[in-house]
Amino acid sequence: MTKGACLCGAVHYEIDGPFQTMLNCHCSLCRKFHGSAFATAVIAPLSGFRWLAGEQAIRASCASRHRSFCATCGSAAPLLAPERQLALLHAGNLEGDLGIEPQLHQFVGSKAPWYTITDSLPQFEEWPPEIQAPVVSRPAVEPREGVTQGSCLCGDVAFEYDGTPIRMMNCHCSRCRRGRSAAHATNVFVALDRFRWVRGDAQVASYKVPEARFFTVAFCTRCGGAAPRLSPERGFAVVPAGTLDTDPGVRPSAHIFVASKASWFPITGDLPRFAESPPQA
Repeated sequence: MTKGACLCGAVHYEIDGPFQTMLNCHCSLCRKFHGSAFATAVIAPLSGFRWLAGEQAIRASCASRHRSFCATCGSAAPLLAPERQLALLHAGNLEGDLGIEPQLHQFVGSKAPWYTITDSLPQFEEWPPEIQAPVVSRPAVEPREGVTQGSCLCGDVAFEYDGTPIRMMNCHCSRCRRGRSAAHATNVFVALDRFRWVRGDAQVASYKVPEARFFTVAFCTRCGGAAPRLSPERGFAVVPAGTLDTDPGVRPSAHIFVASKASWFPITGDLPRFAESPPQA
């Protein structure tokens, strides 16, 4: 039995294993929805799935009939497919050892330019050959020199910032995994005086974890897609890298909070790793 929940704890569910498939999806829609480099999903028979609480707190995304999210904290909700008798769950919201690890990468043809795949799993440009389904993606955005642009899944919320950000990191803490419903968050930290909203900032909601000093997530209330959050007390904006429409010109510099990473996600590659927060420069 595996249990899952959103970041705020309003939505709870459980599912009987074993999981049939686990995959990393790099499509532009998943990146926008989760705000991360990719989404990690697990698939199991629908007959083993049960809502425990909070089903009424879930809101459908305006951008996709297949996506929904907690209206309070923005965490992605499970996708139930009665026509196929399958349940697709976002692994970042699940608890404990899942008994499975990612088996493949799909839609690597549209992966984020700032993310490098360093493992040896099979890679597919779009869907794996055994899946016959439409290919949907967000339209490309024309780059502008010196400016990095971003938006939510539906495009109602848009922003941009000038110049080079302060830093970019992969965070594996349990809050980031729950908040992004992903293996880890990748965040870009931008000086507040270089960040600006282009449109839709009134449509952005935020949720602060009550016991946390700073930790807050932001999301578009219409599509559930991730959004930047401003931190005036620290002087920067935290931008979920999956929301970026153009190449920021920087790459993640480290993995942080790896002591609490998901047991099902092996970290590969040679980026520095820190058990918790990295030493301050």
